[in-house]
Amino acid sequence: MRPLDILSALIAALALGLAFIAIKIGVAEAPPMLLTALRFTFAAFPAVCFVSPPKARISIVALYGLLIGVGQFGLLFLAIGRGMPVGLASLVIQLQAFVTVLLAWAALGERPSAVQVTAAAVALAGIALIGSARLGSASLGPFLMVVAASLCWGVGNLVGKIAGRIDMFAFTIWSSLASPLPLLGLSLWVDGRDGLHALTHPTLVLALCVAGLAYGGTLIGFGLWSRLLSHYPAGQIAPFALLIPVIGMIAGRIVFLEPLSRIEMAGALLVMAGLTFNVFGERLLARRIRQIP
Repeated sequence: MRPLDILSALIAALALGLAFIAIKIGVAEAPPMLLTALRFTFAAFPAVCFVSPPKARISIVALYGLLIGVGQFGLLFLAIGRGMPVGLASLVIQLQAFVTVLLAWAALGERPSAVQVTAAAVALAGIALIGSARLGSASLGPFLMVVAASLCWGVGNLVGKIAGRIDMFAFTIWSSLASPLPLLGLSLWVDGRDGLHALTHPTLVLALCVAGLAYGGTLIGFGLWSRLLSHYPAGQIAPFALLIPVIGMIAGRIVFLEPLSRIEMAGALLVMAGLTFNVFGERLLARRIRQIP
């Protein structure tokens, strides 16, 4: 990967990791589905008035928008709104990294290299270690919601790759149009008309959360993420998302005083080790082979 693209991946991971803080604060101000609808409404408007539509089929754009907007984030916001700790949520949703690699192998023939498999195994061990320390604090329902959200994210990544080498910033903006109305309908179904009070009487805190989620999380985080997936094999990009739970847990500890045990710290270090090996492993092995007389 080019250094600039590595930096883009790190910025995307940082934006997506810090977004969990805005989610936690936001669901205290508005119902989860309504908050998600607002996120994608402002991710789309007014940007669609200035950005040309992506050169992709409407069905692909809409499918991606529904998978990410309704499937991934609708379920994620709902889970956090029902008590899922943000640190654990940011961890569990990273199952998408392995879903993405598996689907890309099955559907696109992108066979992962030995380095990528090894890196994923190390990172997965870290995720398992952190999960074993935190799972007891979350109820089963919200946990399963986040698992389902990770599956939607993985399928969405595959759809983004199928879209090909297009303007992924435009793709992210225009795909955001697909989810607000379904999410608003789900909000009415889950929360009733009382849930619309936050829409008619918005607070400054809610406005700041929506702005951070729409522009920081969606446009910067997912815009960069989608562009990278269109230029590199999924197995090379997906593991960068493993930084997100590390950022999410540290931020959750600082802002919400969520505990971070030694086991979790050890797991975070394994995640970092897996990511580092995924990015630099091929280069280091090639250099070592050249040094062998």
